[in-house]
Amino acid sequence: MIASLLVLSVIILFHEFGHFLFARLNGVAVLEFSLGFGPRLVSFVSKKSGTRYSVKCIPFGGSCAMKGEEAVDEEEEERKPEEDSFFAKSPLARISIIAAGPVFNFILAFVFSLFIIAWAGYDPPKLLDVSEGYPAEAAGLMAGDVVTKIDGRSVAFARDIQLAMMQNTGQPVRLTYKRLIEETKEWEEQSVLLKPKYSAEDKSYYIGIRWSSGRIGAENAGRLLLYGVCEVRTQIRMVVDSLKLLVSGQVGTDEIAGPVRIVTIIDETVEENKQYGFMTVFMNLLNLMVMFSANLGVLNLLPFPALDGGRLVFLFWELLTRRPVNARLENAVNLAGMALLMTFMVFVVFNDLRYLF
Repeated sequence: MIASLLVLSVIILFHEFGHFLFARLNGVAVLEFSLGFGPRLVSFVSKKSGTRYSVKCIPFGGSCAMKGEEAVDEEEEERKPEEDSFFAKSPLARISIIAAGPVFNFILAFVFSLFIIAWAGYDPPKLLDVSEGYPAEAAGLMAGDVVTKIDGRSVAFARDIQLAMMQNTGQPVRLTYKRLIEETKEWEEQSVLLKPKYSAEDKSYYIGIRWSSGRIGAENAGRLLLYGVCEVRTQIRMVVDSLKLLVSGQVGTDEIAGPVRIVTIIDETVEENKQYGFMTVFMNLLNLMVMFSANLGVLNLLPFPALDGGRLVFLFWELLTRRPVNARLENAVNLAGMALLMTFMVFVVFNDLRYLF
């Protein structure tokens, strides 16, 4: 349980710190910076900034409450907002403040990815073998070939291939790969169109390639940074692709993991790996933090009311039209969005409990 609270607290606090930092950089007063929701357990007020720092009783979540954050109606617009309030700032300044939270989640995922790759390496998309009787063998693919693209999407890790094939329902796959030519010692790039073969055993489509489960180290510091970026990109793709599968009905709601199941996943990870020592536990927790942080960043950017993405929609509209959205409409939309989110969270928690028990 301690590991779960630590993991979630770091991710949430870093997200809120993004809002906090850019609010302060843009001269917006922060009224309260808190971890969790509900009644305060511990809090203090900074004498220098006047910001209240709090830890609240429900540890899932956090907030960065800024001065004048709510949209003001027409009657209040006649009164000039205070200089250090959120709505006194330009649309670009407000966009930077709102976008900073998700962006900081991606930065956190990137930093932790560097630690993981530096310690454990990465999984190269190099073929170990091709399966007999499958399209890859018929197309002439061989062990040692390195996949570079699949359906035009860049591949950096073996997981990228697996992720792309997870969505396939039998459509032809354009696979781009490079092969080392022994005579010239140069890499030659080739591209083939493969028709996946259906497996009745597990009801999935395969092209018949296998890769090593091992990991190799980054060649130099530049490649390490590149693979760190690629890791974040892979995690973002996983979230986006999972959302597509959910919307299309290919993945059921039972696959959605809420806070209860996330805590369980973290605790189980610690229990399963503690026999191998502290560093193994630590690296596995970092891996979960990369995944959860990227998830939080993507989900917060969805253009849904009450999320950062929903607020950015209103701000971009104001930036383009040079007129703010009607305050009453914006507040009503955000309130309705919050109600829907709370309803969804109740469903997710119930689903978690049903899954676990």
